[in-house]
Order: sequence, then C-alpha cells, then structure tokens
Amino acid sequence: MELEERVAALERRIAALESATEGAAEGPAGRAAGRVPVSAAGRVPVSAAEGAERPVPEVTDSPLWALEALKAQLAADTGGRGEDGAVVFTGSVGLPTRERYEWQFGAFTGQLFEEDWADAAESFAALGHPVRLRLLREILGGRRTAAELAELEETGTTGQIYHHLRLLTGAGWLRTVGRGRYEVPGARVVPLLVVLTAARP
Repeated sequence: MELEERVAALERRIAALESATEGAAEGPAGRAAGRVPVSAAGRVPVSAAEGAERPVPEVTDSPLWALEALKAQLAADTGGRGEDGAVVFTGSVGLPTRERYEWQFGAFTGQLFEEDWADAAESFAALGHPVRLRLLREILGGRRTAAELAELEETGTTGQIYHHLRLLTGAGWLRTVGRGRYEVPGARVVPLLVVLTAARP
C-alpha cells in the first residue's frame, strides 16, 4: 500500500473517531475538561448539519456582538473557571464548489497558555510557502488532482507540486480522497480561512 493511501486511510479513521467523540464532548465531562461552552466541543470540530435546528443568535447593533456573546456565555456557564477569558473562532462558508461548512471552536485562555506552542510549528510551516497557499486555494476552488494543479502557471514542476502536496497532507491541511485526488478536510476549511484572515495586514 502506498504512503498516500495509508495516510488517507488513517485520516478516515481519525475523522470517524472525531465524529464518535463529538457528542460526548458536548456534555458535562467536556466542560469539566476546560473547554469553552460556546464551542460545544473543545478540540473536536463542530460542524452543524445543513437544516439542523440550532439556536438563532440574538441580533444586536453592537459591532462586537460575537465578543459580547462569548463573554455572556462564559459568565453563565463556566462557574468562574473562565475568568482568564477564552478565544473562539467560527465561520459559515460557501465554497466555489457549492460545498458549505459551518464550524466553531474555542479554548480557555489558561488552557492555551498551558500548551506547548511549538506543537503548532509544523502546521504553520506547511502554510509558509506561496505555492502551497495557491494549491490550497485552487483545491478549495475545485481543482482536485495533481494533473489539474500542474496546469497552473508558476506552481513548479510536477515533482515540486507533489512535494508541496505531501507537506500539506502531512500537516493535516489536505487529505487524499481516492487515487491522486486531494481535498481540504471539512474540519480544516474554516480554520484555514481564519488563519488567512488573521494574517492579512
């Protein structure tokens, strides 16, 4: 079995495990572990199914409505454990391929400062090349195979494209779906766009 196929199989198994633990993380045990209640799942991505019933956020004139909702949620649900605050990112994204993703994640500030930030280096490093960012954009736009990506100008040789694709796959920004086809995992679509938004000058 080729390495790419083995990685794809592993990614499918991880996705199945994440789905299985999603419901469990939403309960009291998930909150006790230091997760932000508004994220409903801590480090497990939450993706609301289209058409599923979910609470409608209160409409407010404040430009900081999301921040105010986070603070209110922390005050109501943390029992004082969220006194250092929290961060949350979320998005409702429609892609050119007509796929739609709704996703939300959060973590307490104290939890973030307890973690080793060096663990994120590989993920950020994979994004640190203009060709890799271009490949991600094109894949989100519907180009899924290395052959389609090789048709683009200024992306390098086929060998260089495969090198970039391997790095992105290894860092979790891409996964293989079938032989020679790539996609951004659903749980990574909004985080990728959040990272790009945060990097804007």
